[in-house]
Formats: sequence, C-alpha cells, structure tokens
Amino acid sequence: MTAQTHVPSLLSRTRAVSVLTLAAVGGTMLVPSAADEANAVPGHATKALRIAASKQGSPYQYGATGPYRFDCSGLTLYSYKRVGKRLPRTAQQQYNRTRHISPSHRRKGDLVFFHYGSNIYHVGIYAGRGKIWHSPKTGAVVRLERIWSRSVWYGRVN
Repeated sequence: MTAQTHVPSLLSRTRAVSVLTLAAVGGTMLVPSAADEANAVPGHATKALRIAASKQGSPYQYGATGPYRFDCSGLTLYSYKRVGKRLPRTAQQQYNRTRHISPSHRRKGDLVFFHYGSNIYHVGIYAGRGKIWHSPKTGAVVRLERIWSRSVWYGRVN
C-alpha cells in the first residue's frame, strides 16, 4: 500500500489537520473523494447552527426575521443569511429549496421540517442528539428542544 491509500482514513480520524498539512507532510497533493466530502460537516451549516444558538432567549414574533425577534422560518433564514446562504421566507418554501435527506443522513445544521400530511408547519435547525434550535410560538423564545414528533423531514442547505 502507498501513503495515499492511508490518507482518507487518516483524514477521517484527524479532522483538525488540514488537507494541505497532510499533503505537505506526505509530499503528494490529494483530492478528497466524494465519500470523504459526504462525511464532512459543511462549514456553512456549522456556522448557521452556532448563529441560531447565539439567539437563545430571543422572543418569538410572527413574521420576524431578526436580529432580535424571530418566528421559526425567520430564525433559519437569518442564521443561513449570516453565512452567505439564501433561503426563502416560509418553512414550506425553505423545504422546497433544500436537498431532502433521510433521517439516517441528517447532520448538525440541517433543517428539520415538521409536517402534517404534505403541509410543512414548522422548521428548526438540527443540533444533534435529536434536538433542534427553533423559535416555537407566541410567548416563547428561541431555545434548544428535543424533536417531539416523528412527522419530520430533513433538508440540507447547499
């Protein structure tokens, strides 16, 4: 085996080490495979998740898109806008714009869409361990909460 065949497993184990550092040490420039990219957490999703979390305690207001008050889709729109990604205004429109993924492939930063039949009624940002950051309803604030329903779909912002 060559040094190149060991690098993908090394990359997956050493997320803190950059590809350029590994290439410099190994003396070979490598291009990550599609499988490696699929397993990597996209930077914009991680940043959007942090932005949503930073709004903890902000009050819910119907139609609000921040920076101090939010409704559910306003929080997701604001969080992704701050990292340079454009989303439409409503939860249904956001669902239509994202790449739909299975629950087994969800990652932190993906959007979680709550539905009744084919109608989307709520959206939050997946935080891992079955929890989302969201702005739930009038009288509530942005908070981290367990996903309370099995009627959810997942979408990834590209």
